[in-house]
Amino acid sequence: MHFRARTVVFVIACWLLPATQALGQVPSRIDSLNRALTTLSGRIDSLEAGLCPADTPLAMPAPSGDRHTDSLAVKLQSLNRRVTALRATRCPGGAPAPAQPADTSDDLAAIRAAAAQAAGQPSSQGNDTSGKAKPAEPAPSGGGPRGANLLNPEISATGDVRLVAQEGVRGFRGVAREFELAFQSALDPYSNTKIFLTFEQDEVGVEEGYIYWTGLPGRVRLDVGKFRQQIGDLNRWHLHALPETEYPLVYQRYLGTEGLAGTGLSLYTTLPFSLGGATHEIWLQGTTTGSDSLLLGSSEPVWLARLQNFWQLSRTTYAQIGVTGLGGNNDDADLRSRVAGLDFRLTYRPPEMGTRRDITFRAEGYRLHSDFLGATTNRYGTFLDLQARTSQRWVLGARYDWVEAPRGVENTEWRITPNLTWWESEFVFLRVEGEHRHTDLGGSSNLLTLQAVWAMGPHKHETY
Repeated sequence: MHFRARTVVFVIACWLLPATQALGQVPSRIDSLNRALTTLSGRIDSLEAGLCPADTPLAMPAPSGDRHTDSLAVKLQSLNRRVTALRATRCPGGAPAPAQPADTSDDLAAIRAAAAQAAGQPSSQGNDTSGKAKPAEPAPSGGGPRGANLLNPEISATGDVRLVAQEGVRGFRGVAREFELAFQSALDPYSNTKIFLTFEQDEVGVEEGYIYWTGLPGRVRLDVGKFRQQIGDLNRWHLHALPETEYPLVYQRYLGTEGLAGTGLSLYTTLPFSLGGATHEIWLQGTTTGSDSLLLGSSEPVWLARLQNFWQLSRTTYAQIGVTGLGGNNDDADLRSRVAGLDFRLTYRPPEMGTRRDITFRAEGYRLHSDFLGATTNRYGTFLDLQARTSQRWVLGARYDWVEAPRGVENTEWRITPNLTWWESEFVFLRVEGEHRHTDLGGSSNLLTLQAVWAMGPHKHETY
């Protein structure tokens, strides 16, 4: 690449030398400065149109001692640096440059032809020897500006359909469990947004919809909107991305049927020090959730604090330990609820077999402390989860849930859910899951579920 650039510069210099000697030093410098000004104006026009101009060096003449032209060259160089910095801000990913119209100047046409020949590319002038640049061919009618997709969000969609067979019930029932549409976009260099719409049993809802800013002072990230709260290892995950078909029982009984989500704000940062070689993360969140399980549907705020610690134990193994505390009040119902949680995750994943072999073990435990109508109760729940990927396609898993009723009459519930998942591709997976459930008041029941999940778009099966 560097050799090619030097060749182009050498060809241009050899071509310009006779013209410079013939026209004289000052007129040639004025022509060069005019061409640089034209190029710079074109880049500014492209940026104003929302496109990304080519980031090519600006050709500037060498100082000649002439006060006026040297001063103008210095100002053009300063302006070019500002345009380059603005382009780097608006086009952070190195977006492709839009097609530029052909220049009809004889000088520039000849330079481009010589540069293309030196680079080993066919000349855009063809066999024309007149020295005149041909008009640019029109772009295909079906295409738009190369930078037009910068204004469009990334759109993904996910489907989750199940066939459920229950002990004692003839046949099976089909369940369109959830369809999800996801919209994501970088709004500017400082902020991003994510919006997730769900279609479930003829109901349309907003699972999440928030804007977030990164890189704030103190390495803080700020989220504002509706989001799933940072509890344990799985509450943030969307339903279709879970390692089982449903959320753990302790989430459903203490947080909500599909975990806990609320509208408010969230602050996240990492601590600037390390204890025992760990990375420490902190979340502080305040939301209104309307959770029936936690606050009997109250819209009063729920406050959450979480500390999460991550250790890279070896090149193949890492561990994560998190501590969560949350709570809120429902003054109308004379209810105060506090939840304390401890979660652990251990993952073994050899780097050379990252997509074909891994084992993940999760364990989480929670205590729900309630003051309801003058009565104080402490209830507990836990789950253990093991997932083992045996190849690129097959995943074996099982989860054990145990939980006490959140309040009222004491009732213990537990279940075991073994499952087998086959990944047809990165877009589709099929799962068969069995369930044996037992409650003190309701007895035992068995369930068999066949699940099909498919996704399209740039964010396939995103966890959150």
